[in-house]
Amino acid sequence: LQQQAEQTCRQLVRTQEEHEHLLQAAVEQAEGLEHSLRNAEAVLAERAAQLRDAQAQLSRNKLLIEELRGENRRFAMALQAAELKQKSVEEKNQLLEEQASALKQLIGKITPASLSG
Repeated sequence: LQQQAEQTCRQLVRTQEEHEHLLQAAVEQAEGLEHSLRNAEAVLAERAAQLRDAQAQLSRNKLLIEELRGENRRFAMALQAAELKQKSVEEKNQLLEEQASALKQLIGKITPASLSG
């Protein structure tokens, strides 16, 4: 009985040592996982900050694009007005050139008649 008790005691001690080793390995694994989780959380926080910055930049770019579109519309309207004004000036120039030509012809007819008179 004593021999059986000693054998059982030794077996219990070995089992207890195995459990302690397993427990220590589990604790070390949990610590490693916890460290990995903290690193992943830090990376996620950094990426979230980068995304927020990118979103803010995108919002600023959208506003800038809208401002540029408005300015482009104003320039297009100003260009259209300038083109209309230029066309009007060209038409007036054409009319003045025609009137000047008619006056030259008239003067050309009047001058010989007044010299002969």
